Amino acid sequence: MKLGKYSIGVGDRFTYQGKAQLRAIMKANETGLNITPVWNKSNREHIYVGTVPVDTRKEADEAVKALNHTGAYFVDADHINLTTVSKYVEVSDFFTLDVASFIGKESSKEEVDAFVASCEKYLGELHIPGMEEPLHITKELLTKTAGKFLAATQHASEIYAYLKKEKGEGNFITEVSMDEVETPQTPVEMLFILKMLANKGVPAQTIAPKFTGRFNKGVDYVGDLAQFAKEFEEDVLVLDFAVKEFGLPEELKLSVHSGSDKFSIYPIMAEVIAKYDKGLHLKTAGTTWLEEVIGLAVAGGEGLDLAKKIYENSYNRQEELCAPYADVIDIDGTKLPTVEEVKGWSSEKYANTLRHIPGHADYNSNFRQLIHVAYKVAAEMGKEYTDLLVKYADVVGSCVEENIYDRHLKRLFAI
Repeated sequence: MKLGKYSIGVGDRFTYQGKAQLRAIMKANETGLNITPVWNKSNREHIYVGTVPVDTRKEADEAVKALNHTGAYFVDADHINLTTVSKYVEVSDFFTLDVASFIGKESSKEEVDAFVASCEKYLGELHIPGMEEPLHITKELLTKTAGKFLAATQHASEIYAYLKKEKGEGNFITEVSMDEVETPQTPVEMLFILKMLANKGVPAQTIAPKFTGRFNKGVDYVGDLAQFAKEFEEDVLVLDFAVKEFGLPEELKLSVHSGSDKFSIYPIMAEVIAKYDKGLHLKTAGTTWLEEVIGLAVAGGEGLDLAKKIYENSYNRQEELCAPYADVIDIDGTKLPTVEEVKGWSSEKYANTLRHIPGHADYNSNFRQLIHVAYKVAAEMGKEYTDLLVKYADVVGSCVEENIYDRHLKRLFAI
């Protein structure tokens, strides 16, 4: 089972927008691209919303059937580990093995020494084709890297072994995720992480590192663009080298988590993957939920009233809602509008404040980030929320489709 060169992870908190998401991808593919849709939903999101993994599978299958999509598609058990994976086995065919919490956990001296010994041929100056400067490999660097990442790759191998036993080899896509940590992995660390995965028999088709800079939920990248460009290009070159050197799957590509709305780095990524003819997996997660709220606001009437109610509850529960996402949001509470102010807004004002159009006079990234992490509020509303998604399906769906196609795929692939 192969993922394909280009793929996009489309998260959908409430599983109502599968067709709108797929329409955007199929529209992009009409230009000659072949982007594979991957519906992803994490264990935390299922718990908050009250859904189960089979709901995501049903959404994907129904969208594909309704739109007569003939290409490949996948359902991702997003950010799973050994304690959560079992409930996803039957309905998922893509597994994001989240090993971030194991980074830095201790491995035995024997394991570290064995890994260092297996890398002896790389000591000294290691020339990676395409990279301007050679990598300087020392025993100290290898020992430090092994001490930091061996436990994480071991956990990946244990999850993979479980899945291989349950689903059969070759019947699912494997992604390894290390993005939800404070410190970025350097290209040289990436190289030896990939060797560890190869040594342990984990055939990763995508890997999601932590990049330099801030990848906050639903807003643009914050960081040094030149540094990101250098790091991203070197990671692409390292992956290419690792495939040939370690025997990893030739499909291996970078996965950019919290990739939605990182508009300033899209041209950089587009240039690099075009330069080296490489693939990319982009995760857009909570963007669809935001477009649902925008769609309700645009619909007006009770839709706008509910959108305002969502903000009121979010504003009054900031600490609770933000805590689980503290590492991936930066909200300045002094720049949030008051509840009373929002109550007086028109449909246009609400939508323009939430919709991510950089430079728009009404756009407020603090407002957007707060709503992004507040889907739990809508989940608690139950049918009050979902009934309006059905009632205003055309308006909401058009917002979802426009967002993925116009603001994401067109930018990333220069359509």
